[in-house]
Amino acid sequence: MRLADDPVAFDVVDNIAWVRFNRPEKRNCMNPSLNRRMMEVLEELEYRDDVGVLVLSGEGTAWSAGMDLKEYFRESEEKGLGAVRKSQQEAYGWWRRLRWYQKPTIAMVNGWCFGGGYGPLFSCDLAFAADEAQFALSEINWGILPGGGATKVVADLLSMRDAMYHALTGELIDGKKAAEWKLVNESVPLAELRTLVKQVADVLLSKNPVALKATKDALRRVAEMTYDSAEDYLVRAQEAANYFDNEGRKEGIHQFIDEKTYKPGLGAYDKTRQAS
Repeated sequence: MRLADDPVAFDVVDNIAWVRFNRPEKRNCMNPSLNRRMMEVLEELEYRDDVGVLVLSGEGTAWSAGMDLKEYFRESEEKGLGAVRKSQQEAYGWWRRLRWYQKPTIAMVNGWCFGGGYGPLFSCDLAFAADEAQFALSEINWGILPGGGATKVVADLLSMRDAMYHALTGELIDGKKAAEWKLVNESVPLAELRTLVKQVADVLLSKNPVALKATKDALRRVAEMTYDSAEDYLVRAQEAANYFDNEGRKEGIHQFIDEKTYKPGLGAYDKTRQAS
C-alpha cells in the first residue's frame, strides 16, 4: 500500500510485511496521525496468514527523526493535559504492541533515527542499520531529557559510559558506531541493507512460529527476573507453547531422531510437514 497521504505505507511480499514511516518530507517524524495509523496497520497485519515477519523502515532518507515537535509537542500542549496524555498513549501504545507482537519484527534503519525513534527501534526484536544512518538522542539539544522510553533504551542496550556520553552530548553517531555500541545488531552499506534484512527474515520464516513467539517473549521477560524466577517462568512458557503446537515440536524431534534429515545445531526442521 503506497498512498501519498497515508502516514504509514506497507507491502506484503513473500510473507514479509515491509512497513514504512511515510512522512519523508518531515524526515518521518511521528505525529498523532502517524501513531494512530501505525496501530491500525499493526493490528491489520498481526494475524494475517500471509505475514510471517514484519520489517519497519522509512520512506526517503530517514528512518524516523523522532517526535514531531510542532504537532506532537506544541499543538498537544496548547490543548491541555488531556491532549498531551492522549498523544503519549497513542505513541507508546503502538510501541508496546510492537514489543509483544505475534510475529518477529526487524527494524531496518535506512537513515536518520533520533530521539523518539528509539522507542520503536527498541520495540523491534532485531535491528539492522545502514552505515550511512545517523543516530542521536537529540533531546538534550533542545532542553529536555530523553523521554518516551529513550533513556531506558540506551540504559538497556549500551554500556553505562556509552549511554551517558550519547545522552549528555546529543552527538550524532553513524550506523557503524551504533552496531559497535549494540544499539543495532549489524551495520552494512545502505545499498546492501535490504538484502541483508531479507536474508535474516527468510531465516526467521523457516522457524516454527509458535516457538519464535515464545522465544522473543521469554527473552524480554527474563531480562528483569532473577535466575530462579526465570527458570520457573521458562518451564511454564514451554508448557504453554507445547499446548499450542505440540505436533510441531514432535515433528522436529521425529525428523532429527527417526529420519535424521537435519541437525538442530545447523538448521531448522521442515515445518511444512505434519508429525507422523
